Amino acid sequence: MSSTPETLVELEDMSMVIGSVDDHWQQVYRRLHAHPELSGAEFETARLVASELRSMAGWEVTEGVGGTGVVGVLRGGPGRVIWLRADMDALPVQEDTGLDYTSTTPGVMHACGHDIHVTALLAACAELATEDTLSGTIVAIFQPAEETGAGAKGMLEDGLLERFPRPDICLGQHVGPLPAGLIVTRGGPLMAASDSIRVLISGRGGHASTPHLAVDPLSMAASLVLRLQSLTARQAALPASPVLTAGALHAGTRANIIAESAEILLSLRTFTPSSRRRMIEDIQRISAAESKAAGAPSDPLIEVFDSFPLTVNTPADTERVIAELAAGGLPVFPLPNPITGSEDFGMLATAATCPSVFWHIGGIDPSRYTPEDQQQILEAGSLPSRLPTNHSPHFAPDPRLALPPMVAALVTAARSELAVAAAC
Repeated sequence: MSSTPETLVELEDMSMVIGSVDDHWQQVYRRLHAHPELSGAEFETARLVASELRSMAGWEVTEGVGGTGVVGVLRGGPGRVIWLRADMDALPVQEDTGLDYTSTTPGVMHACGHDIHVTALLAACAELATEDTLSGTIVAIFQPAEETGAGAKGMLEDGLLERFPRPDICLGQHVGPLPAGLIVTRGGPLMAASDSIRVLISGRGGHASTPHLAVDPLSMAASLVLRLQSLTARQAALPASPVLTAGALHAGTRANIIAESAEILLSLRTFTPSSRRRMIEDIQRISAAESKAAGAPSDPLIEVFDSFPLTVNTPADTERVIAELAAGGLPVFPLPNPITGSEDFGMLATAATCPSVFWHIGGIDPSRYTPEDQQQILEAGSLPSRLPTNHSPHFAPDPRLALPPMVAALVTAARSELAVAAAC
């Protein structure tokens, strides 16, 4: 991967290399951003996607795959089959970006950038449709429900592999809080496996004035959250240690009422099956011990849900795709270690038993990064904490700067991967 920029200043001139995209796609992005839809309910998003694809020459369009999924097929001559995937769902986050195209849906926001994924893939589809001679087939997959881990699984269960041309390789990308146009990826494990865990603690409700007559689940929950933070330290010596975050704690309704129960929602990220198994067992053990120590009337109930597998890039194919992107003028930064975010993209290639390459690409104006940020990104491979990340109510990719390299990355990779067949 020899195209790593030496300075972020180079990225400010990305438009000189990549160019721009039609203003139509800027407007599509704004429309998607202003009208986000939660996982499994991407009805208007899917209708927009299908309408845009049908307006392009050559694309066969199928709606309702795995719920709200949309699949487009562009057939050329004999050759490889390339799958390009974008996710469509938004998050239950109240937007606070101040954009003039901010979300019009209260409590729902495209806080993870899936709106720009959809727009970039649509624009790439439009460009690929202009090919005079296409050697092979492109399958564009617009996937619902990535945030819950149900989207790729649902499309596969609905016959994605049986109803459409099977892939020779699956390609995908994700926008992130990096300077616009900068690509980061690696061969092998790229993103963590993820599990959401619900811990329901039972107590005995009562009046706040007589806590000795009750068993307070809120106190148990508060203590448990702090105890659970010590678990990752036990695996800190591993090459990629797990991450455990308490994302929510729900208990009680009023100050003078001791609740009957408390709910903790945890997010667990792991990089090996043994690490995942040990962490879940430890969460169960410590939760039960906390309840017993407090005299709870029953053991806690623990549920594991919304699980994502480890995302793994096939090494040789990743090296080839990265070389293709670099040859197209896109700067690539090799990640030394996997990242702790998670994706269900890998389910597609696993089910198809084919190679898979996924990359992250920056969506933020490079001028927002200081020289110190530059050193931190290019030398340490970490992000400045002062800038909003994905899932933040303040996260806002700049479509003017982000869309051109995102479209270029998809088109470059797709065209180059189709040509691999001709060389074989």
